[in-house]
Amino acid sequence: MNSSMRYPEKQGLYDPNLEHDSCGVGFIVDMHNRASHDIIRQGLELIGNLEHRGALGADPETGDGCGILIQIPHDFFAEECPASGFSLPAAGEYGIGTIFLPQNQDHRFHCGSVVESTIIDSGLELLGWRDLPVDSRHVGVQAAEAMPVIRQIFVSKGSEELDAESFERKLYVTRKTIRNALQDEEHFMIISMSSRVMIYKGMLTPYQMDRFFTDLADPRVVSAMILMHTRFPTNTFPRWDLAQPFRMLAHNGEINTLRGNINWMRARRPTFESDLYEDVHDLMPIVIPRGSDSACLDNVLEFLVQSGYSLAQAMMMLVPEAWENHPSMSEEQKAFYEFHEHLMEPWDGPAALAFTDGIQIGSILDRNGLRPARYVVTRDDRVIMASEVGAIEIPEEDIVRKGRLQPGRMFLVDTRQGRIIDDQELKSEICNSKPYREWLDANSIPLESLPLKDPVHQTDYQTVLQRQKIFGYTMEDLMVLMLPMIETAGEATGSMGNDTPLAVLSSKPRLLFDYFKQIFAQVSNPAIDSIREELVMSLTSRLGRMHNLLQAGPEHGGMLKLEHPLLTNEELTRIRNNTREELKPTTLSMLFPRDEGEQGLEKALNQLCHEAEQAVLQKHRLLILSDRGADENNIPIPSLLATAAVHHHLIRQRVRLQASIIVETGEAREIAHFCLLIGYGAGAVNPYLAYESFDEMLRRGLATGISSEEAISNYRKAVKKGMFKVFAKMGISTIQSYRGAQIFEAIGLNDDLVREHFSGTPTRISGIGLAEIGKETLLRHEAAFNDTTDLRDSLDPGGHYFWRRRGEYHQINPLSTNLLQQASRSNSTSTFSEFSKLSDDQSVFMSTPRGLLDFKSANSISLEEVEPASSIVRRFATGAMSLGSISQEAHETLAIAMNRIKARSNSGEGGEDSERFEPMPNGDWSNSAIKQVASGRFGVTIHYLVNCSELQIKVAQGAKPGEGGQLPGKKVSEYIAKVRNSTPGVTLISPPPHHDIYSIEDLAQLIFDLKNSNPDAKINVKLVAEAGVGTIAAGVAKAHADIITIAGHDGGTGASPLTSIKHAGVPWELGLSEAHQTLLLNRLRGRVRLQTDGQLKTGRDVVIAGMLGAEEFGFSTAPLVAIGCIMMRKCHLNTCPVGIATQDPHLRKKFVGQPEHVINYFFFVAEEVRQIMASLGIREFDQLIGRTDLLQQKEVDHWKARQVDLTDLLHQPDVGSGDTRYCTQEQDHGIDKQIDHQLIRQATPALESKKSVRIEGTIKNTDRAFGTLLSSEIAKKYGALGLPDGTIHCQFKGSAGQSFGAFLAKGVTLELEGDTNDYTGKGLSGGRLVIYPPKQSPFKAEENILIGNTVLYGATSGEAFFRGVAGERFAVRNSGTDTIVEGVGDHGCEYMTGGRVVVLGPTGRNFAAGMSGGIAYVVDEDKQFKKRCNPGMVELEPLVDPEEQNWLKDFISRHQQLTGSELADQLLKDWSSTLSSIVKVMPTEYRMVLEKQKLKAA
Repeated sequence: MNSSMRYPEKQGLYDPNLEHDSCGVGFIVDMHNRASHDIIRQGLELIGNLEHRGALGADPETGDGCGILIQIPHDFFAEECPASGFSLPAAGEYGIGTIFLPQNQDHRFHCGSVVESTIIDSGLELLGWRDLPVDSRHVGVQAAEAMPVIRQIFVSKGSEELDAESFERKLYVTRKTIRNALQDEEHFMIISMSSRVMIYKGMLTPYQMDRFFTDLADPRVVSAMILMHTRFPTNTFPRWDLAQPFRMLAHNGEINTLRGNINWMRARRPTFESDLYEDVHDLMPIVIPRGSDSACLDNVLEFLVQSGYSLAQAMMMLVPEAWENHPSMSEEQKAFYEFHEHLMEPWDGPAALAFTDGIQIGSILDRNGLRPARYVVTRDDRVIMASEVGAIEIPEEDIVRKGRLQPGRMFLVDTRQGRIIDDQELKSEICNSKPYREWLDANSIPLESLPLKDPVHQTDYQTVLQRQKIFGYTMEDLMVLMLPMIETAGEATGSMGNDTPLAVLSSKPRLLFDYFKQIFAQVSNPAIDSIREELVMSLTSRLGRMHNLLQAGPEHGGMLKLEHPLLTNEELTRIRNNTREELKPTTLSMLFPRDEGEQGLEKALNQLCHEAEQAVLQKHRLLILSDRGADENNIPIPSLLATAAVHHHLIRQRVRLQASIIVETGEAREIAHFCLLIGYGAGAVNPYLAYESFDEMLRRGLATGISSEEAISNYRKAVKKGMFKVFAKMGISTIQSYRGAQIFEAIGLNDDLVREHFSGTPTRISGIGLAEIGKETLLRHEAAFNDTTDLRDSLDPGGHYFWRRRGEYHQINPLSTNLLQQASRSNSTSTFSEFSKLSDDQSVFMSTPRGLLDFKSANSISLEEVEPASSIVRRFATGAMSLGSISQEAHETLAIAMNRIKARSNSGEGGEDSERFEPMPNGDWSNSAIKQVASGRFGVTIHYLVNCSELQIKVAQGAKPGEGGQLPGKKVSEYIAKVRNSTPGVTLISPPPHHDIYSIEDLAQLIFDLKNSNPDAKINVKLVAEAGVGTIAAGVAKAHADIITIAGHDGGTGASPLTSIKHAGVPWELGLSEAHQTLLLNRLRGRVRLQTDGQLKTGRDVVIAGMLGAEEFGFSTAPLVAIGCIMMRKCHLNTCPVGIATQDPHLRKKFVGQPEHVINYFFFVAEEVRQIMASLGIREFDQLIGRTDLLQQKEVDHWKARQVDLTDLLHQPDVGSGDTRYCTQEQDHGIDKQIDHQLIRQATPALESKKSVRIEGTIKNTDRAFGTLLSSEIAKKYGALGLPDGTIHCQFKGSAGQSFGAFLAKGVTLELEGDTNDYTGKGLSGGRLVIYPPKQSPFKAEENILIGNTVLYGATSGEAFFRGVAGERFAVRNSGTDTIVEGVGDHGCEYMTGGRVVVLGPTGRNFAAGMSGGIAYVVDEDKQFKKRCNPGMVELEPLVDPEEQNWLKDFISRHQQLTGSELADQLLKDWSSTLSSIVKVMPTEYRMVLEKQKLKAA
């Protein structure tokens, strides 16, 4: 392999632009700038102890990337450089460039020549080169093959008089000039060029750093600061250049808005002006192509700092706090953030960023606090910040402060001032440096301030129907989608997934919107809960001209402020007729003449782009793209095509920032439509025909009880909620970041169309172009004027959501349902063959990519030679359908059937009755072999976890990826409450993200936790197909999953917003093939089994899935149909007429399904698989896996489908050395190294005969999931009861690793003198945690951080006592644990359903969001708690019940006794005063349920 600084070229479905990474990050600094080698030694030790946050690929000696940034050790280089033939001037008078150079000698010589000549031409003096000494014995084979030649170049100021800042800027300009001159040399990179700092990094593990870079082992190499990073990318391709730190920062996280950020930076280029450069445009491009998201962010940070912004201000601009809904933030700070929204959009996404300029060093968290960052301050003024606490050992008596970074907050150390500058002081100084509020008040333009002088468009009832037809409206659009929005102000909901054709395969004309699918967050970054965490969301945007980013002044304020992207007709009239110069509008037509035919579309589109450009040049600041006027002779250009085309054309013409785009369209009516328009550049949308449709619905009585104004108001509210949900599923918080971010994938559009008008959008199934879009538009228009009697006066029925006669085709339809049920009940092979033929034959009604594939002819073998059906069915699993979404009868029937045939059923996310863990008297077994662990953690106890052979982590669900869900209280029966460890009648909310999976290294931790909970179980990670799922799958394989499930977008569900069912995710064929290909490219395929699911029905489906890479197959809809489902698609209403998707006891009696029906169905499928295998000459299924060479694309006679190209789907990468095409290796989970093995040995008397045992020892941050393996042993032997209280008492000292006490079983007490990291007490299952600071610590416990984020997540029972402060999301989804803590961060008690939480100190914001059960007691001494509490589901009240008062006093007393808490002691001494300051947090629904229970008991 040659040296390479790029990923493999795009091939098959692998796209290098979709790579991700995450990591561990930290810094150490001496506040007084005292340099020492000890700081470097400590830094290397720290990242070594974060090695579990990195990963290893196919080559275990090749790290994913590790690096450090340090100050230049002048004395060291002054002694070393004479050996290279030159001497150095004084410190600060020269700079050092560290350069990666090509292995090829000629290329290297060329690069060196360009570097030298550019330095000389810049007026700087070239002092000389130094070969950076490395020891290549300490690098992996893969890394060595790709290793660049690393040299250092020394440059002095020469004759120029330059101060320190000017010299740094000169070096920056010189480096950019060199980079531009060598932009075609892919193996060249200057990793640092500075007079202050330098970087050492590479494809190394932390422990290789000072062995490979021999400088770092030299005691003369000293620094007062070190910035460290260890990387966990989702790939294993050797990219030396993407190791971090970069030139100013190290990043743990993901920039979700990257595509838009890059586009907007590119669009800003013409506006840049600065006196600090001779010509700022010589620096372009600011963002270097092919960089990671972190590298791109570093590019922009460096540009802002070198252009005059302070380091702290630049970070505030890039990663702003959530300020709009922040009641305690100062007005000056709010003004700062609001003003800077006029300058640039946030780089949004979960992030812990550490940054430095060599003088200041600091860190900042994203607005939602989605990454860990802990710090300690020592007695000798050294500050250590890292992703984990305890990564280096420091005597506890030397630590004077322990803290954490909070959401949106900054932590900065200034070595010149010799102190920490706290967030409030730092931001106050920056925010008061300019009159931002004054500039805004004088220049910002609220929409309502524009006068309304002209008449507003009114509803034209005579033409509404005709125009609805022109724009493709159906009765379903009105009655299924839009009616709930105008009546309830909420999104329309559906169920049972999506079984209609892809738009490019549909025989009906489809809107262009339907060719796009939303991309969503999974694994590498989390979705956000836009409902419970709305405080971080924002729909505020601004329209008008944007000015020079590098010069903050009042002119930036002159933009139109919008609170909502949907404009009413009145609002658009105000805009269209305003006369303000800075908001000068023009209207551009999106129509083309019908008589120009389908070619007229392209002509009109080009004309529109030209007109838009000319309008901007004529200083129009608001471009209104309008399709008003569509009629029999004028056809509308698809609004999305027009918007995206104009947006990208203006970017290419370098005038995009001079104007905003408003879309006035009759086409857009769905949430997904608005998201697409905004995502491709629109600033606002006026859906005028939707508004007129509401008036028509009210006139016809289709909607009642509301006025036209209320209908529009409700619609806008529903759209706001829906857009927030779409933003949030990608982890994006603001519309400003979402606009232009293009978070979509195109399905069935050709490359030329995407490249020209949707540039940067992933597309893997090529298809139609402008000609076909033109034809589709004409067909829709022609149908609108069809004069046949039955169609003239009504809309098309639709059929996209429900099967309709003459509607869209459905794979599951009344005929196929009837055939499958007949076959399964009568065990009729011939009837199943009819069903199978109907399902497989897509010659007339095409629907899926696999419908376009055929098997190649081959030499057949006899059926007897093929693997038996009894073996094949073991590869089958039923899908994850929770007990709660389906009835107990249906759930147990599936489990019994699968156990009989030695296949596997899946519990779903709702827990499972422990009575099912044991076989039934007749030999049947209703235990689900697969136990699912989802974001709600319902019923996830240690007993649940040990009773399975497979544990599935549901990262996402095909029908609603990136979203959570909820089971309404009315569906939570006593039985459901029992298995979910909750209260009957109390609503149960599943958060959108797992709160312990914010990144790939978090997933690795959860896999590790679950493997400890049940070492015998395989760990399965369920993903949903989308562009980039292959790189995610590679990361999941490196995180040690045993099985990866790729779910298709068409999977069924109990309830989901229709927006998600139709517009998120892609077919499993794409996701599965991409995952298989990418794993092969990474030489990781042999480590994992691949499973797929999503509308699998027949043997043909299974064989094609196998050829695309699957070893296992999930079925959900078909088995449900086999046991009686008739596809009413009403699952979410609890009215299932066949007793499957309901908890209604009367309806459940109608269930008639039998295990035999399921068994018959699966054997039909397996026999079909065998017949196909025999025809292809395949004896064993393993021989089939990945064999795309046995598939070919059919030729079809369909005007759209014949354009489809599936070449990339069938691409077959070579099998790399040591890898295989299917799973042949066991993952090494590292369980044998666990400290718990020592606990188990020492606890033998307790495990064998319940004798009391006391164990003492020390613990460190690399000891993760402490106590979990021990709890597994207890649960296996003693079940849910565990051991008697206090049987095993472990008393340890130190800083514990992540997931301390996870799933801790009853009878175990973990007492820790020290502190812990994230996920402490996760899934606590009856055990007890007691944690307090070391007795010799000099600081006040109640003022310092003790435990990390997401503590007691999903805890079901037990107790926890914490003497100190917790991080964010304390007791999230607690459902039964009693706990006490002395302060918490944001989002405390989120989604809590049971248990009691006592907080003795202050809380963060958004306390009790989504809290439906349990009780919290908060000591509110500063009387600020009401502002910090989310009142959505709870009520605040004083504590008056004597019984409760006594319990609380006793609990606080126990806390004081167990932890020695001084705060508890103070509160108890003045108990009457304490009582008066306690606020009881009581969920409204929970109170009602408890009151009903009391009345019932009475």
